[in-house]
Amino acid sequence: MRFSAHTLRVWMLAAMICLPVSSEEPLEFIELEGIIEPSEVVAVSSPVPGVLSEVLVERGDFVKKGQVLVRLVSGVEQAAVKLAQARTEFGKRKLERNEELYRKELISVNDKDELSTEVNLSELQENEAAERLKLRTISSTIDGVIMERLGSAGEYVGEKPFLTLAKINPLNVEVVVPVEHLGLITKGMAATVIPEAPVGGEFPVKVVIVDHVVDAASGTFGVRLALSNPDNTLHAGIKCRVRFTRKD
Repeated sequence: MRFSAHTLRVWMLAAMICLPVSSEEPLEFIELEGIIEPSEVVAVSSPVPGVLSEVLVERGDFVKKGQVLVRLVSGVEQAAVKLAQARTEFGKRKLERNEELYRKELISVNDKDELSTEVNLSELQENEAAERLKLRTISSTIDGVIMERLGSAGEYVGEKPFLTLAKINPLNVEVVVPVEHLGLITKGMAATVIPEAPVGGEFPVKVVIVDHVVDAASGTFGVRLALSNPDNTLHAGIKCRVRFTRKD
């Protein structure tokens, strides 16, 4: 489940855990509530309208970038490619046969140029047909996991997404920080993430984004940290605590 920025701010501000600030001794660390999210979510739709021929993934499957997810019915497009290839091959043979006639000056330069142009146009049409055929195969643009699958073979698809993918390595850790800590948390700063039970444990993270605009209504600003998850063992969508260690 994903939350809006406003909902996150309200929830985190209410649930925030901060150590009290002492006017006599510097604070050793700041600990705040956060939430772990996918670093990227991709809604997959078809670049062209058509009917699904096969869906090769299911919800929960891990996929690699470039892996084929679905194929659309493509009989017409395959035929168009074969037709364009045949025209190109015929044009090339015709051009080769007329080369000898040109050398013997039995055909004009203009005739030879027309034949060459026909071959070039055939090759362009072949490339166009091949590109149209490629659009009937949809591949993953990220390494990730299938969050949602709506389409099945035989169903019509178009602009409306029918697959949702999430990139969970790395993960994003989103934190809403009180404005009193402005300037204390900086990009590149190291921190520790402690996921809620039953996950638990402590994981190193690094600050990758610090918002430059403070939300005046809540008196907070957003911070994003990157959490490495090479084995895909950590789950997105869970709460956590984030400990920022203060510099001396």
